[in-house]
Amino acid sequence: MSAGVSPEFSRPLPSAELGSALRHYDLVADAAERAALAKRLGLLALDTLTAAFDLAREPAGIRVAGRFHAAGSQPCVATAEPVAFEHDEPIALLLTETLPGAEEIELAAADLDSEPLLNGIIDLGELAAQALGVALDPYPRSGLPAPGVVSEEAARVAASPFAVLKK
Repeated sequence: MSAGVSPEFSRPLPSAELGSALRHYDLVADAAERAALAKRLGLLALDTLTAAFDLAREPAGIRVAGRFHAAGSQPCVATAEPVAFEHDEPIALLLTETLPGAEEIELAAADLDSEPLLNGIIDLGELAAQALGVALDPYPRSGLPAPGVVSEEAARVAASPFAVLKK
């Protein structure tokens, strides 16, 4: 997110509130948040967006584990017709606090999805929004034929030297 821009689905949590005990958070985006996020992600509709997170502080940083669920529609890349989507996917990452003068932090293979903790704030809503953005199909296709676009099979038949004989 750019400095000074407020995320559409923001649920900030000061990291100072977290200890080693597991804390659970449930989030539900309201209609205005879903509409704004749909615009940002280029969606036709975002009918639902929910997330559930478990957070706990550990020596390496703050462990975030949870799931998000989203449903809506996005435009077909060929016809612009609505293409429905539904995602129910896990979110797992480690937020590491940057220490002044620290050179390197050794991470285990399970910690490869690590991000720096910025300004001591964890925005759980933005984590869910970014996970949705990554999960979306970048080239959604409807089953409808697009004008001027032929299928691979039709192109192969048309390119065949025997296509002239069919006429």
